[in-house]
Amino acid sequence: MRLFELLLFLSNIGLFTLTVLLKKERRRIPVFVASGIATLLLVIHWTVEGYRVQLFFPYCITIIFLAISGYSYFKKTGPKKFPRFMLGSAYTAIAIMLVVTAGLMYAFPVFKLPEPAGEFKVGTQTFHFVDTNREEIFDKARDGKRELMVQVWYPAQASTGKYAPFIHDTQILPYMAANYGLPGFTFGHLKYVSSHTYSGVEVSSAQTSYPLILANPGFGSSRFLHTSQAENLASHGYIVAVIDHTYNTFATEFPDGRITTISTNDLFSPDHDYRTESGNRDKLGKVLTDDVAFALDQFELIQSGQIPSHLKGRMDLGHVGVFGHSIGGATSYDASYDPRIAVGVDLDGGLYRLRDREGLRKPFLFMNSESEFERLKKVMDNHAYTEEELKRMGNTREWMDQVTEDKKLELERMRETVASGGQFLYIENSEHLNFTDVQFISPIFKMLGITGKIAPERANSVINAYMLDFFDMYLKNQGGILMKGPDSRFPEVKFVTSLL
Repeated sequence: MRLFELLLFLSNIGLFTLTVLLKKERRRIPVFVASGIATLLLVIHWTVEGYRVQLFFPYCITIIFLAISGYSYFKKTGPKKFPRFMLGSAYTAIAIMLVVTAGLMYAFPVFKLPEPAGEFKVGTQTFHFVDTNREEIFDKARDGKRELMVQVWYPAQASTGKYAPFIHDTQILPYMAANYGLPGFTFGHLKYVSSHTYSGVEVSSAQTSYPLILANPGFGSSRFLHTSQAENLASHGYIVAVIDHTYNTFATEFPDGRITTISTNDLFSPDHDYRTESGNRDKLGKVLTDDVAFALDQFELIQSGQIPSHLKGRMDLGHVGVFGHSIGGATSYDASYDPRIAVGVDLDGGLYRLRDREGLRKPFLFMNSESEFERLKKVMDNHAYTEEELKRMGNTREWMDQVTEDKKLELERMRETVASGGQFLYIENSEHLNFTDVQFISPIFKMLGITGKIAPERANSVINAYMLDFFDMYLKNQGGILMKGPDSRFPEVKFVTSLL
């Protein structure tokens, strides 16, 4: 909660208290003075912090109190007498508005992202890539080539400028709200959230080059929702490129102002049988995997100077990693068959294209939520679903039998991969969206079970610690302590590699 919006809210409570408690003959001057203070705070808040819809009621209360108290003060007459029930109704309405405002400020705070823990300052640059060799298959209304927006975070020279915003493209915020079934204005305040990144600054000269890590958001997500992870890795000496997979994000804005929204959900329908759904997921997966390969092609051009950037010559393309969340985690696994990629991390993502090739023989870290691990554990234990369980899940026995068959193959692929280096672990009390910055947006998400019982800050620090240790081990030949097994500093992390 920001300072002046908090002071404005408290001043409204003070105004209301003075009005209710003071007798009419003693109310005129104190209420006028308090209204003036509230108005001053309102002006400062709007000027310094910026308005937001969650404070609509305090804005109205402040202006109305200033008008009424000002009229009463300069006319030097008391307010007109109103029937008691009208005053009671007005007081009740104001009290309700203040309570609602308190709830909205709690539910939708202008939060602070965790600070990166590394020694480097962090810079950022965004690229627009067009793949002239691939047609866009997810836009039925427009013929064109596959386009991607890719944002890079990197170790930067020391800077004292202003931090870049958490979400650069504020035009996408209504689409983000719609993605969660909320009114378009709900997340407008996120434009005030700051990152810990400087735009367009020079790459740090502390090293000649830095390993490259490619990252993939999940279905209906966005590159912005992995900012804290990218910043932390960059602060520890990595160049991190997060890919907005067009039409699989809730929205992506391009340099010409076009905004694309999610359309890949058209691939999935309750009317489909399991094999159709699975086949469509593989179809989507191939596009996402090809996005990663194409992005890596572009970074090779940036490295050689064929695409202008501060990053020219500063990437260590002999040490490339990849990570992703949800279907982005599966993308990271599938993309790692590319010989240019050395190592990867899957954050709570089920794999795709399982029957297209043999198991991956590279170091890989599978980091799951507790709920996803419990689902996989049922497959390991050959759990027989009861009719009541099937009804609760909304699935048929035939459907679940096919899910189980695919999950067994997935576990076999994971076992083969981990045998080449890596681990399979889960985080206690975590849910699927604890692996993204969604967990910071609202504490209500935790209450609704959208995120887990683990504190968002703790979940973020655990995930960052284990990703960093894993990448350090295989891309920098250092660290690796956390990969050896349970650590007393992270009791919520459970190693389950032996169960594969």
